Amino acid sequence: MLRTWRRRGAPSVGGIVTGVTQFAQQCRLRAQLCDQRERLMRIAWSWCQSTALADDLVQETLTRALAKLGSLRDEERLEVWVTRIMVNLYRDQYRRTEPESAENLILVSEDDGPEQLVEREDMVRRTRHALWQLSEGQRQVIALVDLSEFSYADTARILDLPVGTVMSRLWRARQNLRRSLEKQLGSGHPATQSNRRTST
Repeated sequence: MLRTWRRRGAPSVGGIVTGVTQFAQQCRLRAQLCDQRERLMRIAWSWCQSTALADDLVQETLTRALAKLGSLRDEERLEVWVTRIMVNLYRDQYRRTEPESAENLILVSEDDGPEQLVEREDMVRRTRHALWQLSEGQRQVIALVDLSEFSYADTARILDLPVGTVMSRLWRARQNLRRSLEKQLGSGHPATQSNRRTST
């Protein structure tokens, strides 16, 4: 009786090893997901232009990614996979029409003196203003390629766009960003907020 129960009900050594391996894999992937937070936050802020919204977007992204972790087919594609989840969330829930004030996002170094701090604040405001003048599509592409260093192919997969569209949109985004910054520097004063957007 005891031998029969062991044969029928006791887990096999192979089953135990498989279970332990799967558990270890899940733990490793969860840790890798948590490590994505800073990178996702940079992207999310460039899209939302709001610290609070960006933080909410990243938190919801990680929550959904953890819940769907079993659907990840290729561990090496984790960054692309989780970023695409964030893109879909952003499209559905987190779009904004106005940027927030720049003061809360200025990074201050302990070595910065008053002049360096003023210059840093001015550059942050100018860059934020220039980014906000881009169309939503251009902001998405420039954040993925230039901020997160995704390839054109991966950016196309994340945004569900042809590679050619990504490349042309990025070129226009860089040109518009450069012109906006040059215009601000030529005017000799910090940018003011505007609702005008450049074309996609």
